[in-house]
Amino acid sequence: VQLLECGGGSVQAGGSLRLSCAASRFTFSNYAMSWVRQAPGKGLEWVAYINNRGDSVNYADSVKGRFTISRDNAKNTLYLQLNSLKSDDTAMYYCRQGGRYNTDYPSGQGTQVTVSS
Repeated sequence: VQLLECGGGSVQAGGSLRLSCAASRFTFSNYAMSWVRQAPGKGLEWVAYINNRGDSVNYADSVKGRFTISRDNAKNTLYLQLNSLKSDDTAMYYCRQGGRYNTDYPSGQGTQVTVSS
């Protein structure tokens, strides 16, 4: 399994970013996927979930209405659109196989999102 995240950066509060996760070495279309994040000094937080077909999604309350998860199975790529960013969204963001409670499933190396107020 290989998962490579990109798209992070530094933005001001209220700004937007689009994260991507390129998947390889497994059949991407067979797997549900999630985004998780880890803020400085805090534990891992599940952020969003999408099923293997892309027709069922779920979000943490902290990001609902601001973040959108999507996928392109033809491109083996997972996305996370981050809008209306807040300083509390500052974290390393990881894509991971599986759902909210699949904490032992493979994840990537992460991409850093920093939001300044």
